[in-house]
Amino acid sequence: MPTTSAVAKKLASFDPNAPGDAAGGLFGLPFTPEEASVVVVPVPWEVTVSYRAGTAEGPAAIHEASLQVDLYDPDLPEAWKLGLAMEEEDETIAATSRELRPQAAEYIEWLEAGQPEADHEKYSPVPEQVTKEGEKMLQWLKQKTGALLDAGKGVVVLGGDHSTPLGYLHALAERHEEFAILQFDAHCDLRPAYEGFQYSHASIMFNALKLPQVKKLVQVGIRDYCQQEAELIEHSNGRIALFGQRFLSDEKFGKKSWKKVCGKIIAQLPPKVYISFDIDGLDPKLCPGTGTPVPGGLEYEEATYLLRAIVRAGITIIGCDLNEVAPGDTEWNAIVGARLLYQLSNWMAVSQGRLVAKGMVAE
Repeated sequence: MPTTSAVAKKLASFDPNAPGDAAGGLFGLPFTPEEASVVVVPVPWEVTVSYRAGTAEGPAAIHEASLQVDLYDPDLPEAWKLGLAMEEEDETIAATSRELRPQAAEYIEWLEAGQPEADHEKYSPVPEQVTKEGEKMLQWLKQKTGALLDAGKGVVVLGGDHSTPLGYLHALAERHEEFAILQFDAHCDLRPAYEGFQYSHASIMFNALKLPQVKKLVQVGIRDYCQQEAELIEHSNGRIALFGQRFLSDEKFGKKSWKKVCGKIIAQLPPKVYISFDIDGLDPKLCPGTGTPVPGGLEYEEATYLLRAIVRAGITIIGCDLNEVAPGDTEWNAIVGARLLYQLSNWMAVSQGRLVAKGMVAE
């Protein structure tokens, strides 16, 4: 927990029972990113989304909805003291996304129309341009998150579409010899350069597996993927472990407890794990505005139970992201997203020794 005199004064004067202060920070907490123990980095980027847009507005919507989140957690009664803050959005990143998104959308429509020759000259350069800017965004996030890690912060990336956290994974790969990725998602995201975009939201895990430090990819909740992705998993020699929705449902229908299923998932994880949480891994009733919703999915408490179980198993969460939260037509999406962000941030902090959970001993 933060211990500077300025933070100590804020802790002494802050009332965790009061309504969220709109003048305060994330969740109404009084901390600045400089004071915080855990920093959320917003990435308002959604250039390559292939169905519905809106995820670039996710960070701002979640920040607003976070003021409605009660700070008490029965497992983490002092979580509000952790020191959690969110940085300001980078306007250059947001502006580039706004500029490129219409071009990418028109290009995708051209692809779906069969690539008419009459428009070939207009649209054929788009993938290269988007990839160039995607590389810039990757390097920006790598530098940004790397500096925060070196300053001793816990870091959470908040997208944007699912392409956003790749730079953070690169930063972690420079600081950890090996780790696994635990991916909550409806989709495998293992497509190489989907629709011609190297840094597509549908290619994030394909790109992550290029990092030799990523020894394992464990996927949970998957229920929409193509044959190419299935073959990649099959021929991965165990590097990719799929706990798809079909398997999870079969276990449930076979009267297997969620606790036992979680045990099977955790058995695949090494001591260090990065969590990548695409909101569409949840049942779409919890995220109706997300870009590519799919029937089925995890309940909120199933996902958070697994998160808690991972930490209680002694696994360290070295970093995490939350993405694909789009405001849609209702505040519900951001309300769910904000609560999930609170859980991810706090349990990552517990695993890193920044916060103590009930029933666990401080290191």
